[in-house]
Amino acid sequence: MDNAGKEREAVQLMAEAEKRVKASHSFLRGLFGGNTRIEEACEMYTRAANMFKMAKNWSAAGNAFCQAAKLHMQLQSKHDSATSFVDAGNAYKKADPQEAINCLNAAIDIYTDMGRFTIAAKHHITIAEIYETELVDIEKAIAHYEQSADYYKGEQSNSSANKCLLKVAAYAAQLEQYQKAIEIYEQVGANTMDNPLLKYSAKDYFFKAALCHFIVDELNAKLALEKYEEMFPAFTDSRECKLLKKLLEAHEEQNSEAYTEAVKEFDSISRLDQWLTTMLLRIKKSIQGDGEGDGDLK
Repeated sequence: MDNAGKEREAVQLMAEAEKRVKASHSFLRGLFGGNTRIEEACEMYTRAANMFKMAKNWSAAGNAFCQAAKLHMQLQSKHDSATSFVDAGNAYKKADPQEAINCLNAAIDIYTDMGRFTIAAKHHITIAEIYETELVDIEKAIAHYEQSADYYKGEQSNSSANKCLLKVAAYAAQLEQYQKAIEIYEQVGANTMDNPLLKYSAKDYFFKAALCHFIVDELNAKLALEKYEEMFPAFTDSRECKLLKKLLEAHEEQNSEAYTEAVKEFDSISRLDQWLTTMLLRIKKSIQGDGEGDGDLK
């Protein structure tokens, strides 16, 4: 069956489902088998949604899943309702990001009501990703990552919570909310440095926290660096710590060339990602005579 055929069949199923719902509302039918008709309508909406999916009509698929979700709720089938809202959200993601968020939020409300916080956290991440990539609203993405981290922490899923918090920290720093970023990087660094499997990552978190300090104030960065070395002696021998010391020295001497040289040397072994490049440029711009900088670190 081609896509047009699938759509036609889906439209027929939707019409049939609507008839079932209307019939369930009549007084006598409501007394005798009203729920059965609603169950049949649920099944028809779900079949129609899957047909629309195959035809790649994502909005129609999302709408059909939504109708099924509402009927499941009417039948007190909370879990089925939440599942249908998630299916609706996944379909809408491809056509209408805001509607996808509305459906996922409806699913989250049901899951939290049922005490299923780990699943709710997962869907908050999906919403955060839609805000990141589709709607480009970083403040809202941050809020959903924070909510997700809260739920994961409550369920003792600390590594999942940390992943969300690190997203929050990276965006907070980009938005110049340095104190918030520092607190998260220090917290996650302290949590991971005693874990044999994760301690290698701790140096990255302390490095990022120190860079955020550095943008705000050079002295703060020096004091923070001393604190991190004391907390986590392995940090002292890391390339990140050595780079920070060179950058602090270059900054103190207001030596733009030495600063650039130190960054270049580090980058030749460990490629700088976009976030690090942005932060290092912000620090470089505070060196006198660099003006707005040439926008380059190389």
